[in-house]
Amino acid sequence: MMNKCLYGGGFLLTCALALTPPAAADQGARLLATGGTSSLEGSGGGGIVPWATLSSYAGEGQFGATVNLSEVSVDDFRLSVQGASLSWNNRIELSYAEQTFDLSTIGGELSQSIVGAKVRLAGDLIYGGLPQISLGLQHKKNNDYELPAAVGSQDDSGTDWYVSAAKAWLDGPFHRTWVANLTLRSSKANQLGLLGFGGDKEDGREWLAEASVAAFINRYWAVGVEYRQKPDNLSFAQEQDWKDLFVAYFPNKHVSVVGAYTDLGSIAGLDDQTGWYLSVQAAF
Repeated sequence: MMNKCLYGGGFLLTCALALTPPAAADQGARLLATGGTSSLEGSGGGGIVPWATLSSYAGEGQFGATVNLSEVSVDDFRLSVQGASLSWNNRIELSYAEQTFDLSTIGGELSQSIVGAKVRLAGDLIYGGLPQISLGLQHKKNNDYELPAAVGSQDDSGTDWYVSAAKAWLDGPFHRTWVANLTLRSSKANQLGLLGFGGDKEDGREWLAEASVAAFINRYWAVGVEYRQKPDNLSFAQEQDWKDLFVAYFPNKHVSVVGAYTDLGSIAGLDDQTGWYLSVQAAF
């Protein structure tokens, strides 16, 4: 068992196994990588897209937990995320994330807190013909609202609702395991909510599409792409869709590491924000 994990840049994340519910110790109920990783908003899934899968490897009658650290660095901005989740029975997931957005070029800092919940409604990722279908929410509270209000944001908090469907094929094309996820999100969050919610241009909710596809090279390594549609509520700057190309490593059921090339488009009027993403998760 791993009792700690080291994250680049000197961050040390101490994982208290003694506090983990006893049922979580048996991680054999689900296959390797079926817990996914942690998204930027704390929910289990990919990097920028929540999946229908639930975090950790908790099976029937079991509890599971994860802790994670993520960094996104693009030309003019840097996003740092610390998060944790708790899941039960492969049915319910609760998550929490703290985001800090460093405005490297403009100057200053924005932050927000995100509380999430997800429930598996039907289906299974691997078994049966029906994909795993989950319903989730993410309640977000902007903690530094002066700047978002100045550029036209209408609210300092909001709740995203989403429905996701995910399916894995163990012997897919090229005799590889493939995983696909489609998420539909109802939201009016500007840049995840870091620039508030709603705007002077548009203030209503919008249904947005998000998708992920990954192929496993072998049992431990996967490569894939993600795409996330974004709203465009603020007149001072266009908000563009996000995409990434990622590599994920699952050495065992307690650790996962994801690295990605990211293209976040235009942010706060600064175009072509491209760079890297790195996330480390520990699961119990």
